[in-house]
Amino acid sequence: MEQLNLLDYSFIVGYLLLTLVIGLWFSRRASENVGEFFLSGRQLPWWIAGTGMVATTFAADTPLAVAGFVAKNGIAGNWVWWTFVSGGMLTVFFFARLWRRAEILTDLEFIELRYSGPAARFLRGFKAIYFGLFINAVIIGWVNLAMFKIIRIMVPELNPELAIVILVLLTTFYSGLSGLWGVSITDAVQFVIAMTGCIILAVLAVQSPVVVSAGGLTKALPGWMFDFFPTFSSSGKSITGAVALPFISFAAMAFVQWWSSWYPGAEPGGGGYIAQRMMSAKNEKHSLLATLWFTVAHYCLRPWPWIIVGLVSLVMFPDLPMNQKEDGYVYVMKAVLPPGLKGLLIAAFLAAYMSTLSTHLNWGTSYLINDFYRRFLKTGASEKHYVTISKITTFLTAAFALYITFFVLDTITGAWEFIIQCGAGTGFVLILRWFWWRLNAWSEITSMVAPFIAFTFLQLFTTITFPFSIFYIVAFTITATLIVTFLTPPTETAQLEIFYRTTRVGGRLWKKISKNLPDVESDTGFVMLFVDWALGIIMIYAILFGTGKFIFGDILQGSLYLGSGIIAGSLIFADLNRRGWNNLN
Repeated sequence: MEQLNLLDYSFIVGYLLLTLVIGLWFSRRASENVGEFFLSGRQLPWWIAGTGMVATTFAADTPLAVAGFVAKNGIAGNWVWWTFVSGGMLTVFFFARLWRRAEILTDLEFIELRYSGPAARFLRGFKAIYFGLFINAVIIGWVNLAMFKIIRIMVPELNPELAIVILVLLTTFYSGLSGLWGVSITDAVQFVIAMTGCIILAVLAVQSPVVVSAGGLTKALPGWMFDFFPTFSSSGKSITGAVALPFISFAAMAFVQWWSSWYPGAEPGGGGYIAQRMMSAKNEKHSLLATLWFTVAHYCLRPWPWIIVGLVSLVMFPDLPMNQKEDGYVYVMKAVLPPGLKGLLIAAFLAAYMSTLSTHLNWGTSYLINDFYRRFLKTGASEKHYVTISKITTFLTAAFALYITFFVLDTITGAWEFIIQCGAGTGFVLILRWFWWRLNAWSEITSMVAPFIAFTFLQLFTTITFPFSIFYIVAFTITATLIVTFLTPPTETAQLEIFYRTTRVGGRLWKKISKNLPDVESDTGFVMLFVDWALGIIMIYAILFGTGKFIFGDILQGSLYLGSGIIAGSLIFADLNRRGWNNLN
């Protein structure tokens, strides 16, 4: 491979300078208080908040992981994350307004709004450390690992370890300076750059001589690899080593995983940095619109360029070992990009990488400061003190993530599967804690511990593997959670009444509390919310599959899919207008 030329480096350096300028521009505003630093003063418009969600979930690892799914199971292999559409739409219609209405700084602060007693205090502090530091470091680590692979293959003249350290330090510097304002604005810019680069790569990949000489993708690869849905029968391996996704694997993902498993960016009930962006929106309307835009862009706009490059990688590099299939994406970049565009694509991946890194650093620090340091170690200090400690903690979190990157992690897809399994069943509580008064802090603690017990047992004493393991882990977790719930006392009534007054959540499962609060005007119309939820799922899948059909030349089916998506979307907005969504606070 030729080394990068002056134009390549111009794209890369220009992008890095742009992010630094944005960080410096917002540094003074972010230093005012922790509300500005972590929530942008709750003033983000929906399109910035929603684009920030999309940019964060579009990391350097994401195209590589999708290429790995496609290489192993064809296009249908993407159901490992496509199934989260249902949970995403649940967040749009049921949780986006509630998170904004709660007026809290982090989603962990929700714990002591919803629960009471020592168990609630322990849960909040434990999750602050567990998610804010350890799980966050694993997520940042696998994102670093993907960028490491890209640098090692695309820019062999650079030391990849040193490059990652420099990039982490730069991202930590601007995110520590500018808080969520700078992170959100750079996210919007980074998303445009990253998507532009990926689309250019996909176009060049399908036009490469290797693919053209093979008669195109559809002639070069087995037909089942282009199926959007899994097969009901077993299928032999293709020459690339890929196998069709079995229906039982699809069932585990489609019917259980989406509502039961905790996964960053797709948390049941919309937690983590998704909740952070919802809580940073101007009002409830902007929160709902931000989450809706995120869901549409996340599933309908982003994946097809990655999928196409993943398919091309099978044609160009069929002999890559199965555990290196995700690297095929980078090898395609190396093979098809001319000078100049190499720098643009590297800048695109830097944009995807740094948007995720900056958000995770800001989000993880918000847990460590607001839900641990400020809550348990030093209460009542000045806002300036907390902002200063937040900046220091941002650097310490980044340093720990670098350790995880270089000394702990191995593969990207392996980390994905580990996170999903160790959060299987937790979603049951994360959803129902909003709508059922009886769940308490011990319920949530149990839902976090039980998956690890079940996962460890399956690993040590059985041959059950992902995704079949999901069925067993979820069943064990929910059973253990319900047993503990009814063996422990409920949350104090006074705390439940505070929660109900604050969120006005409504619903039959709150009757025991709401009957004592006749002055609280709670939410109604849950039936129509479920209708909108179902229409939203139809809309996303219809647009997703319709786009794919057009890409592969099936204009008729593509038109039918897209038409269905447009109709579903129109019905959603008609219902929102009917219910007066423009009057949301």
